[in-house]
Amino acid sequence: MTAPNRNTLWAATLVDELAAGGLSAVCIAPGSRSTPLTVAFAEHDDVTVFSHLDERSAAFFALGRGRRTGEPTALVCTSGTAAANFHPAVIEANQARVPLLVLTADRPPELRDSGANQTVDQEKLYGDAVRWYRDLPEPEAAGRKLRRLRTDAARAMAEANGTPAGPVHLNVPFRKPLEPVEVPGDVPADLAETDPLAVDGRDGPFVETTAGAVEADPADVRRIASALEGAERPLIVAGPADPPVPAGDAIASLARAVGAPVLADPLSGVRFGPHVEDATILGGYDAYFGPDRVTDFPAPDVVVRFGASPTSKRLRKYLAETTPRQFLVDPAGEWREAEFVATDLVVADPERLARSLAAAIDRDPRSDWREQLLDLEHRHWSLLSASDAALEGRILHQAFALAPDPSTVFLSNSMPVRDADRFGRPRSADISVLGNRGASGIDGIVSTALGAGSATADPLVLVTGDLAFYHDMNGLLALERCDVDATIVLIDNDGGGIFHKLPIEDFDPPFTEQFRTPHGLDFEPTGDLYDLEFRRVDLEEFGPAYRKSVGRDGTQVLAVSTDAERSHRARERLRAEL
Repeated sequence: MTAPNRNTLWAATLVDELAAGGLSAVCIAPGSRSTPLTVAFAEHDDVTVFSHLDERSAAFFALGRGRRTGEPTALVCTSGTAAANFHPAVIEANQARVPLLVLTADRPPELRDSGANQTVDQEKLYGDAVRWYRDLPEPEAAGRKLRRLRTDAARAMAEANGTPAGPVHLNVPFRKPLEPVEVPGDVPADLAETDPLAVDGRDGPFVETTAGAVEADPADVRRIASALEGAERPLIVAGPADPPVPAGDAIASLARAVGAPVLADPLSGVRFGPHVEDATILGGYDAYFGPDRVTDFPAPDVVVRFGASPTSKRLRKYLAETTPRQFLVDPAGEWREAEFVATDLVVADPERLARSLAAAIDRDPRSDWREQLLDLEHRHWSLLSASDAALEGRILHQAFALAPDPSTVFLSNSMPVRDADRFGRPRSADISVLGNRGASGIDGIVSTALGAGSATADPLVLVTGDLAFYHDMNGLLALERCDVDATIVLIDNDGGGIFHKLPIEDFDPPFTEQFRTPHGLDFEPTGDLYDLEFRRVDLEEFGPAYRKSVGRDGTQVLAVSTDAERSHRARERLRAEL
């Protein structure tokens, strides 16, 4: 490796080592101080570069790729507030355990705390939200420092992919010149000869990290299996999964062995897939479980919970009220159960544990309890087919029923993910369902979805509310710049429909202006601005229009105007009927 100056050598070495460790993509926002990193990535054949004009959108796009692939995508920005715009996506990556590699260019150390232009304190900028932080030394064409740089790069990749996975921050200071101009004497002519290891690295990563999976002790597997064998009403809860999504068939095999139904969150990786054919996978539980249903039928006595906290608040409260023995499975040994009623924390890889338990269990899988829940499930779907046409949940129901096999469906927060939870019927199709449920914000939804779509050839569907769409409209620029197509289902109820679920609905004012916040925006001009097809459809037209869109190339926005209050009342009536 030759270089005209130390900055070019430093950045090229860093990028080369990241690529050797498995990095395959980077999102870059333009800036001056990051020039060495931008040039190094642009010249590396093994890393795909996605160019973004907006740092916040770039960060969420990288987050989306990480969600879909289970591997980190890198981010590059210049110094100053550019790095601060990465912060929301870093928080989501931390909460949701999504691998992400953040590279922030910085001014040289002597300019810090000096009032120098575009210089802010970037040291540990993201606080405890990152798995690992390193303020890299100033570039120097010295063998030992270059070997340390390669070691840091290898460690960054290992930390991002660790247990739990998450974001890593490398702060990279540069002094001028930033461009690849010749600086006589900056890089010794014989450096490659005197220290080839520093300059060329190794065949593969400079440091190979061997990460073992956390496996439960056989005695603990037997203990949990014994509890399930003795249960009269066993239940499995699959919450939102950490990337990469664990195989749904492992949890399904456990369910078959126990004779237990699986309450499968739409983001669990379990609600959809071939295993649905021969396991009891339930999706309508938000309608028939809840704290108000504790005395309606016998409660579960043993629960095994995989993944993060379920989307359904009614399910969470139901488990808190019925207080079964609850095994919380988490490979990182972290506590993710905000009702604080779980009785056992099991530190183990979920897929390995599920398979071990399935092999260890010896019991008759027939269960009246399972049949009772299946009956409720069937009644729920029957009532939905005859329910009020005003119900927004019909949109989510059709979005999943008509999604291509395979496909990726990304869900916005607020009502879309909740309606998906109750109205997305389990199906044997290969549907990868994603959402930002770590911190559950509505920022960056469009960009995260497009990032996920960029990582696969499968058709991409984004279901979003109007406020989330407005919040990240500039993310639509990635459609052309990053060559992504999507079907975007825009549920436009003119404001924050989710607030109708809260008691503040009864206090107006200030409910309408300060909570529901009707905006009166017409989103149709986004079609011309971002070169996409924008079409308004009503609830009756949605199904045929959606089916046509997911089978086409290009991007279409299907905007469905709804009434948030009417839809909320329809949800209440449907639950009451059930």
